[in-house]
Amino acid sequence: MKNRGHKITAVAPGSIGEELELEPGDVLLTIDGEEIEDIFDYDYMTDSESFVMTIQKKNGEEWELEIESGGEDLGLTFENGLMSEYRSCRNKCIFCFIDQMPPGMRETLYFKDDDSRLSFLQGNYITLTNMSDRDIDRIIRFHLSPINISVQTMNPELRCRMLNNRFAGEALKKIDRLYEAGTEMNGQIVLCKGVNDGEELRYTIERLAAYAPHMQSVSVVPVGLSKFRDGLYPLEPFTKEDACQVIDLIEEWQKKLYEKHKLHFIHASDEWYILAERELPEESRYDGYIQLENGVGMIRLLYEEFMDALGEKEDDGKTEELSMATGFLPYPYLKRLLDRMAEVYPGRKIHLYPIRNDFFGEMITVAGLITGQDLVAQLKGKPLGSRLLLPSVMFKSGEEVFLDDMTRTQAEAALQIPINIVKSGGYDLLSAILDREAAEEQTTEHGMYEPSMKDLNLSEEGEVLS
Repeated sequence: MKNRGHKITAVAPGSIGEELELEPGDVLLTIDGEEIEDIFDYDYMTDSESFVMTIQKKNGEEWELEIESGGEDLGLTFENGLMSEYRSCRNKCIFCFIDQMPPGMRETLYFKDDDSRLSFLQGNYITLTNMSDRDIDRIIRFHLSPINISVQTMNPELRCRMLNNRFAGEALKKIDRLYEAGTEMNGQIVLCKGVNDGEELRYTIERLAAYAPHMQSVSVVPVGLSKFRDGLYPLEPFTKEDACQVIDLIEEWQKKLYEKHKLHFIHASDEWYILAERELPEESRYDGYIQLENGVGMIRLLYEEFMDALGEKEDDGKTEELSMATGFLPYPYLKRLLDRMAEVYPGRKIHLYPIRNDFFGEMITVAGLITGQDLVAQLKGKPLGSRLLLPSVMFKSGEEVFLDDMTRTQAEAALQIPINIVKSGGYDLLSAILDREAAEEQTTEHGMYEPSMKDLNLSEEGEVLS
């Protein structure tokens, strides 16, 4: 018999799977006589009160198990978490950051995912060009939501040109089907100067607003431009004046849509406000930080959490000199927080260093794209104190490795200082500064994360906004 099953790699102690005497190495063949296409089939079918599961044991025996789980999780982990191969991107987007990567980096950094299933599992943004009508049917049937859509433009012809895919405009019609089914959605627009900005952006916002409130939010992020763009579409960086125009348009629509839906809906990422030299929006305008992963409100949330934590503190009389490094994007806001902290804790002296991105180019200013070699080169010989704090976004999740494969240990040896990998939240940051043990605990926890496709910190849409 041809075996197209899914190998079990772990069975949770005390789970239904353990009670059924399932073991690592066993293979799930069918549920109720049907083969399992992917994790969504599995979750949907095992959510039933009862079902029949066919298992092939390691010795080749086949077991037919009648299971009455009441929808309880079986506690099984499979060899492939998706229970299917990842779908790679078929587009050749003019803004793709992966196309702007230099040669010679680790292989996983060149993988372009555009898999709708990862949108539900990990929050990835997908273009819909990889999706069939059957995929949409399954999303509706399984009641999956929210789905995160990389829109770019609602102009079908322009979308075909931006994605270099003649089906990219037609794929927008899938949004109509999702809307009609009541599927929750989030959108993203990677803005390219002279391409989908200006009146094109106004048109796109107007069209997407018609899908509210099922379309819960849309972020607008500037295209990330590295220095490795030879032979690629000629894109220009945005100016301060451009950023002001983008913000004005977005805030105009926020007022309209909040009056109608009590949602601000359309959001500018933090970079726009920094480039425009404007204050960030107040916390209430972020609608619960629904677009945080796209860099919308990350700095505001950091500020609010840090100041809230600081408000409960009193000077403990301790002294320590330490250092932190970050990208040029968050630097001025971190500096403001640390200056305020120094008023409460005068014994803590913190050196904060913005790292210039020589590897990808100076237009890349986020912390998540800083390489180990740039960090070491620019911190050598600088006052660093007793330890160096680095944000976790500089490292691959679950590993202490920078984008250029330099390890934390190698960086520590080069700089002759211990390095703590700290979480990005304001509460965690203050805790890591004040308490060495808390910082070491955060470093340990970083290594416990389960690696996934999202751990690349890169996507087909643009740069990391961290």
